[in-house]
Amino acid sequence: MKAAPFEYFRASSLDDAIEALSTPGARVLAGGQSLVPLLNLRQARPSLVVDINRVDELSFLREENGRLEIGALTRHRAVETSAVVRSTVPLLAEALGFVGHVAIRNRGTIGGSLAHADPAAELPAVMVALDAEFALRGPEGERLVAARDFFLGPQRTVLGPGELLTRISVPRHRGGWAVEELSRRSRDLALVAVFATVAMSGDTCETARIAVAGAGPTPIRATAAEESLAGGPLTDDAIALAAELVASATDPPEDLHAPAGYRREMAAVLTRRAIARAKEVA
Repeated sequence: MKAAPFEYFRASSLDDAIEALSTPGARVLAGGQSLVPLLNLRQARPSLVVDINRVDELSFLREENGRLEIGALTRHRAVETSAVVRSTVPLLAEALGFVGHVAIRNRGTIGGSLAHADPAAELPAVMVALDAEFALRGPEGERLVAARDFFLGPQRTVLGPGELLTRISVPRHRGGWAVEELSRRSRDLALVAVFATVAMSGDTCETARIAVAGAGPTPIRATAAEESLAGGPLTDDAIALAAELVASATDPPEDLHAPAGYRREMAAVLTRRAIARAKEVA
């Protein structure tokens, strides 16, 4: 199929983009890896497509004050291969290796994937696990939103009319990390994926962060499981309990790809693997 008719505007500055996005029915074109298929299938019928690929101020990657700052237009591959990312937030670099194939990662953008808000995608869940913060710019100025508050449902976020995700801020991670993902084929969207970090003091787990993709309408932050691990050793029993708590926190879909019960069971299995691996790295 071909896209339904729409107007096209190529923004040359952030202000241009925000002004154009105030048009009812406007959509952002960044990497195009999510929007273009939706246009061709006519699942998206915008009145105006705002191309932000020439807004250079949205493409950057740097470390500032103990945080990794990522411009929304920065390409997946640039983040995945960055030495700065691997030294400050290695979980993010590892997670990006699961996002599509290299050709997709060369074109896809960090902000585009997050704003698309696919509950089976890796980036939304990993940002929730990392306690990232998003900067949103609109006609009324800039506001900051925690990653865990950004996603409302499949392809639904807190972005308002005329607002654009401009920057992602991720705190430096100290400790171990791991990604465990189950998909039907290599580099498909996840049936279930678990992202885990642990910070250890000797044999004691000081903090743990666990987020799950593909097991609910939004990325799931398994806070009960995290609290069960904090303050004690990561024994097999402790990890098993955390895995059960993760499974109980999920609300997986029932679809042609996998039954809900299977996704829930695999969330527990992948959690056990992820925490064990994170412990080894820590």
